[in-house]
Amino acid sequence: MRNVRNNLFIASWLCIILSSGIIFADPAYIAIGAPIGLAGAVMFLLAFVRIEEPKPMSEKDIRDWTPEVGGLPEGAEGSVMYRIDTTLDDPVRTSVLCGKCGELTWLDGPRPRTFICLGCDTMLWDKPEDDEEE
Repeated sequence: MRNVRNNLFIASWLCIILSSGIIFADPAYIAIGAPIGLAGAVMFLLAFVRIEEPKPMSEKDIRDWTPEVGGLPEGAEGSVMYRIDTTLDDPVRTSVLCGKCGELTWLDGPRPRTFICLGCDTMLWDKPEDDEEE
């Protein structure tokens, strides 16, 4: 079932609106409108507490995903910003987006130890992140 939470919200509001219309049209019909209104309130609470399940991506969506391309703002003290995205599932691929020229480069495998942008010949990093703490 898809969009259960959204459907519960819509149905709950419809029940609440319908019940208030029935009750305000003729108060003698409160025996009909009250249960519909209570059902709407219960559905609203169920929709509110329900956690929407994440929708899994298909293999094609994972394979065809690309980050947004474009320049990034300058970093602290004029340093060049860059963005690295690495897939967690096979095939492991890494994309590097240079903030200076906006060049997007795809590499097979995890993040390399060093990287020089192919578009502007700027060295983005020259050692692994783990070594930077030392």
